[in-house]
Amino acid sequence: MKEGTVGKWYKKEGETIEKGEPLVEVVSEKATYDVEAPSAGVLRKILVQEGVDVPVNETLAIITGPDEAFTETEVGAEAPETAAGTEERIMASPAAKRLARERGVDLVLVKGTGPEGRIVESDVGKFIEEASGAIAKVKERIPLSGFRKVSAERVAASFRTAPHSTIAMEINVSKAAELHNKTQGSYTAILVKAVAKALTEHPKINSTLDGDQIKLFEDVNVGVAVATEKGLVVPVIRNADKKSLEEIDLAIRELTEKARQEKLAKEEVSGGTFTVTNLGMYEVDFFTPIINPPEAGILGVGRIVEKPLAVEGKIEIVPTMILTLSYDHRIVDGAPAADFLRRVKEIVEKASEI
Repeated sequence: MKEGTVGKWYKKEGETIEKGEPLVEVVSEKATYDVEAPSAGVLRKILVQEGVDVPVNETLAIITGPDEAFTETEVGAEAPETAAGTEERIMASPAAKRLARERGVDLVLVKGTGPEGRIVESDVGKFIEEASGAIAKVKERIPLSGFRKVSAERVAASFRTAPHSTIAMEINVSKAAELHNKTQGSYTAILVKAVAKALTEHPKINSTLDGDQIKLFEDVNVGVAVATEKGLVVPVIRNADKKSLEEIDLAIRELTEKARQEKLAKEEVSGGTFTVTNLGMYEVDFFTPIINPPEAGILGVGRIVEKPLAVEGKIEIVPTMILTLSYDHRIVDGAPAADFLRRVKEIVEKASEI
């Protein structure tokens, strides 16, 4: 994590605050947190407004004692962004500066719409759009921030660093359907349980690449991708290989609810060693999931479809599902990846090991 986004301030300038009181919401790399006031006093000056991206360790606000003297000159000025040929200071968010650097935009030419004329990322985007002669009218601008921004950065980083390879298998989920009806556990829970067991037998899939070393994880911590209004988040079920189906199902339900309420703790979204993402509820048959870095693999789950299959020499109508495994080809080759997916298929189809 190199930067975060200020979500909202719970106090206004001039208001009294108590030590430990929630002061500001910050959207970090994986979740949203409340930053508590480090001391009691008065919130004298807010330096970073809501929706602005800032680097780690940036000063967000000034707190003083109730009777402590304070002047604006005491606030450290933001480091100036100096454009070529000018000494004019440019107030811009880190995201705006980054986009400007990437696209070769002179920030002197960009009009800021943020607090006190500060240039934000959308201002740079608008300038680029207008400069390119775009003729299509823009209906709405949605800031790429918070979970959505983090997700975009992680997806891009994953594709830049990890050569993806993907394999798929169709499985018979008749036995899994019986187990689902018997226990009322979700299909996602059944698959997480199957994946956790298969990972213990195929440890190279439960690994990461660290420099010139492949690190095999001892723990089997399976992340489950959850869609929220603010973007994708992946809460983690720790030691999934040691949990029962009922425990996994309960954990998924609780973590999913906390994710949608933005109440996940840091330990609940970190330490994952493999991820499962299910789009079956969206009527998706097959898709290619993107690896959740720094993990070595991710399993995509499609919807259940009834179709004719040959079962013990006879054609029967059975419920089927397509499982898709994307894996980091630097760590895993096709044959061991196929062995792992085949083992997941076997566990789900028999259901007796779940």
